[in-house]
Amino acid sequence: MSTFHGSASHSSEAEPSRVPLPRTRGTALRQRLAELRGPEVPAKALDARALAALAANPGCKRRAILDGAGVNKTAVASALGAPSAFGQSQFALTRGNAFEAKVKADGGAELLRLVHERLDRTAQPPADARVPDLTAIGPEGRTARTALALREATEAAGTWTLLDHPMLALDVAGSPAFLEPDAVVVHPDGSWTVVEIKSFPMLDGSADPSKVGAAARQAAVYVLALEAVAARLEPAPKVRHRVLLVCPKDFSNLPTASAVDIRKQRAVTARQLARLTRIQDIADALPDGTCFAPDQPAAELTAAVESVPATYAPECLSACELAFHCRDRSRAAGAVTSLGRSVRAELGGLTTVEEVLAAARGEAGDPDDPAVAALRRAARLRAEALEGIGPASAPGTAAGGAAW
Repeated sequence: MSTFHGSASHSSEAEPSRVPLPRTRGTALRQRLAELRGPEVPAKALDARALAALAANPGCKRRAILDGAGVNKTAVASALGAPSAFGQSQFALTRGNAFEAKVKADGGAELLRLVHERLDRTAQPPADARVPDLTAIGPEGRTARTALALREATEAAGTWTLLDHPMLALDVAGSPAFLEPDAVVVHPDGSWTVVEIKSFPMLDGSADPSKVGAAARQAAVYVLALEAVAARLEPAPKVRHRVLLVCPKDFSNLPTASAVDIRKQRAVTARQLARLTRIQDIADALPDGTCFAPDQPAAELTAAVESVPATYAPECLSACELAFHCRDRSRAAGAVTSLGRSVRAELGGLTTVEEVLAAARGEAGDPDDPAVAALRRAARLRAEALEGIGPASAPGTAAGGAAW
């Protein structure tokens, strides 16, 4: 929670005239989010992985406000009795950190060699690259230090620069999210490249497509944040849309890399983030006293979570810690979203399984509605198929022959 420290006169006469400084809208929002999180609960940083998942489901106000307030969704899910197995194991985290340290050893010599080899062969080899110190106090300080280092590296044309764990800021639904990519490389021509280091292997030059896709969506978030920094410079440097994905080669611990074009992921993520409801608007609509602190009574926590609408889809199971809780609620309500987004899109205004079945039986629904008409036709075809395999249509009979 932010605290303002205004300058005050040391004379006793000045004391009565002191008035509290007005709260700005930004400060009021931060205080409101701290209240939602719980006064004694530290904020959980919104990283690019979570942001990419949030962008993939922009209609979920529940995830938007919980992530925006820095709520620990893992702790909340456990307190609700629906813990999720989502996330990396401690072994995977340790292995990933060890591999990243190996890739960045010796001033990032191997990492820069891979960038040169995969993305910029025409440039001079990366010898004596600069690795600026990005340490600063707090995320805001680190963000400012990163922006300064990027500007200095861009102006120093003709040299390579490696930024190890820079800090970037991206506006998400009216609230800043601080992001920390594995690395950003500034090329001799002044262009910028995002580097993603993952511990899953590349076998014979290719990796698991689903894992590569997740890494590409995560990198797209970093590219958007870098573009915001570049836009404040004159002239604006180029942020490359081909990122470098570094992984272990085959079953060894030796690094290899592949260039990944993330233009599609960047466009989709930018569009989805623009569709997010502003966090301020969601917070303003919540009842007074709403709090998501996981240590409060289960009934109060459940009421707080349920006060924010969710948009569940099966894809949430691999991307959100609250997925099991939301799935249980979606199934209990008979919502068709639990069947998948593609099914939901085909059913138009029919939002529950009960409505779908009633429409298929001809008990409800507008017959001119294409979704209702398709359901009734499917029901007729099913009934005909079931009649065709009845006792009167046993193999060898005329009816059976006609049916089959």
